[in-house]
Order: sequence, then structure tokens, then C-alpha cells
Amino acid sequence: MKNTFLHFNDALYRACIWVAGLSVLTMSLIIPWGIFARYVLGTGSSWPEPVAILLMVVFTFVGAAASYRAGAHMAVAMVTDRLPPALRSAAATLVQLLMVCVCVFMTWYGTKLCMTTWNQFLASLPGVRVGMTYAPIPVGGVLTLIFVLEKLMLGDQSNRPVVRFDLVEENEGAA
Repeated sequence: MKNTFLHFNDALYRACIWVAGLSVLTMSLIIPWGIFARYVLGTGSSWPEPVAILLMVVFTFVGAAASYRAGAHMAVAMVTDRLPPALRSAAATLVQLLMVCVCVFMTWYGTKLCMTTWNQFLASLPGVRVGMTYAPIPVGGVLTLIFVLEKLMLGDQSNRPVVRFDLVEENEGAA
């Protein structure tokens, strides 16, 4: 059960990295097109800026979940590093429980925000619903919550190498 959960989270982590990376890549291709269209072609496109902003939101929330699992998130440990080991452990558990609260808040209220604004459309992109633009908030909340629960139940996984699922299946078949 533990290995299945870790393999699932490894795949989820890789997916988060890919989504965040592709968001940044796409943004870096869209912005030059907007500049080229405006200054070279003389016909400014209206879509590059709002699409780049939406991709930045996706990158932020999905990338933050991946960053959390990798242990690369922002943490101020100046006080906790000076605590005795027992208090340090209690503080770490408290931080994880507070992270659960933040993730549940993001998921619950992000979903409510998406549902409330679903019937509105963006002025700059008439085919895109406003609720869709807020979707990375609850998605990021759920992804981060999964990684927080993993850390609470199984400990920090940031130093464990990410195992590819297809390699695990090949090794299990050989045994």
C-alpha cells in the first residue's frame, strides 16, 4: 500500500513538473509572438497577454505543489533550528497540520469561486469562462494536500529518488 501511494505520488509529482514546465515554455513562446505582432506586423494580438497570465497562474499553483514535495518551498527555519529535538518535531507536525488547513481552504473556497464565476466570460478571451481561470487554485490545493498528507504519514520524501513506475514493474516481473 505504501509503495503504491509513493508510486502514485511520484507520477503526480512528475506530472506537476511537466505541467509547470510546459506552462513556462508556452509563455516564453507566446510573449515574443505578441511583441512581434505588435511591433513588426503592426497588428497587436489581443490574446497573448491574457493567455500568458493564465499560464502563469497554472505554473504558480501546480509548480508550488511540486516544489512542496521536492522540499524546495520557502521555509523559515531560523527559530525551529534552535529548538530542542522534541519541540522541533512538534513544530514540524504543527506546520504540516497548518498546511492541511491552507490546502483545504484553497480547495474549498477555490472551488466555490470557480462555481460562482463559471457563467461569466473573460472580456479579453470571450471563449474562456472566468471560473476556468480560477481552476488552478483548487487543483493546486488538492495536489499540495496530497503531498502534505504524504509527508505527515510517510515522512519527508524530498531526499528519496523518484522511481519510475515502468521500471518498478519490470523489476517486479524479473523477481
